[in-house]
Amino acid sequence: MITVHPQYITDSAGEKLVVLPISEFRNIMDQIEDIEDVRLYDEAKKNDTGERIPMEEVFNMIESKRNKAK
Repeated sequence: MITVHPQYITDSAGEKLVVLPISEFRNIMDQIEDIEDVRLYDEAKKNDTGERIPMEEVFNMIESKRNKAK
């Protein structure tokens, strides 16, 4: 569980804002990234056909695209 120590402020337009210590903000952002990674992994597993491309072929494809972009 994430522990946060928010401070609440109101701007000149009356809008309420939340201020967090940077370490807590970074922790929240790291947690969001982890959750997104799990979501992307789950999506990839759901759509996995079992087909694989050898690493050397992938490198060749990337290099070919780089050469075409030059």
